[in-house]
Order: sequence, then structure tokens, then C-alpha cells
Amino acid sequence: MRKVLSWAWVGLLILFLGSLSRAQQPDDEVPGASDSSALASGTTPTGPVNVNAVAILRWYPANLTTTFTVGIAPSGVAFDGANIWVTDPSGDEVIQLRASDGKVLQTVFVPDDPDAVAFDGANIWATSDQTDLVTKVRVSDGKVLGTFRVGGTTPVGVAFDGANIWVANNASNTISKVRASDGTVLGNFAVGSLPNGIAFDGANIWVANSAGNTVSKVRASDGKVLGTFAVGTFPVNGVAFDGAFIWVTNFSSNSVSKM
Repeated sequence: MRKVLSWAWVGLLILFLGSLSRAQQPDDEVPGASDSSALASGTTPTGPVNVNAVAILRWYPANLTTTFTVGIAPSGVAFDGANIWVTDPSGDEVIQLRASDGKVLQTVFVPDDPDAVAFDGANIWATSDQTDLVTKVRVSDGKVLGTFRVGGTTPVGVAFDGANIWVANNASNTISKVRASDGTVLGNFAVGSLPNGIAFDGANIWVANSAGNTVSKVRASDGKVLGTFAVGTFPVNGVAFDGAFIWVTNFSSNSVSKM
């Protein structure tokens, strides 16, 4: 009796494996990216469902490119967790676009050529290089909460360190530390020549010095310069932190530096 049961189990196993083999014949349609996208979006896929498609899910097709018309001469850009904010110096405004579909949600006037923009968790901060100002805009309703003088000349790059806003003052070769809660300037610190792009690494501020072909590393707690390091030629706007390294774009040498 025990042998009969054992052979019965073997027979069931053979039938199961045979059904799997037939389900995966070469001339059957094997769903690819389209079915993965359908699973990600929650829609019903067309054709057979590949139960292994979860292994190749993508949030969106890798070749998806979409362009949205915004402003006259858009410049700086930042993400607030749901929406994209773009500065338009020609229109003296910052524009909020819904990230999912690019719809313009609101346009906020800010004074005199807003350049760079950063998000502090609740507000957008935009630098105005023509008037040495930085403007604080509440993202929920676009209300301007304040416009503050930074104490430097030609503020361009801007970054948030978790408590304070840091602004690169291009014409005065300094960076300003501004308390995000009320706009109070906590200090101005000398860096290299023509500072521009700026980023925070969790402990330090990194600023690209355009005219000196260097980046300065500044301790966020007290503004002390911890080092100045050579990069490529004319590092201007692009400075970013990837969790381990600082990346700097070098405008005139057609390169990026990894530090």
C-alpha cells in the first residue's frame, strides 16, 4: 500500500512539471517590460501574465522622456517630495509642477532674478543674485514667508543642512549660514574665488569655486574650512553628494570630478 501511494505522488509530480513545461513553450508570449509596467501601475496587463515579472519591475519605462513647457528661461530646480520647483529669472518667479504629470500647480513671484532653489522639508528657498536676497516660500500654498539679506554679494547656489540654509555669495567669495526657521544670518565664511554650486554631505558644506578650479569643504557646525581641493576647470553649478562621494561638474574641461 505504501508503494502504491509513493508512485501516486511521483505521478502527480510528473504531471505538474509537464504543465510547467507546456506553459513556457518558446512560441508562447513571454511578457516583458509592458507587463511589468502594467503590474506597477495597477492596470490589467494584456496577454498572459508572467508571475516572475516582479523580478523585473520598473517604476517607469527606462526610455520614457517627457518635456514640459515652463517659464521663459528656467534655471534652478528642486524636488519637494511630490512636486518640482523651477526658478525663472526672466519672470522673477518660482514655478511648482506636479512631478507625476508636469502640470503647473502655482507660480510665485520672488524678487529680482531667482537663480538656485533648495527645499528645507516645508519651504522652498530661492536666491536672488541681483539683490543679494534669499526668499522663503511655503510649498503647501506658495505663500512668501520672508525675504532675507544674506550678508554677501550675488548669492547663487543654495543648500539645506537639516537646520540651516547655506548660500554661496559669488561676488564676495563667501558662503552664508542662514537659520531656516527665521532667516537670521548666523555667519559668513570665506571660501575660494567665485563660489557657486553648493551641497551638504551630512556634516560638511562643499562649495565649488569657479575661478579657482577648486572645491572648499566647510564644517557646517562652525563654518571652519577643512580643506580646499583641486578639481577640473571652471566648476560652476553642479555639486552633489551621493552618500559617499562628492561630484563636481567642470564646465570648461568637459568632465566631472569624484571626490
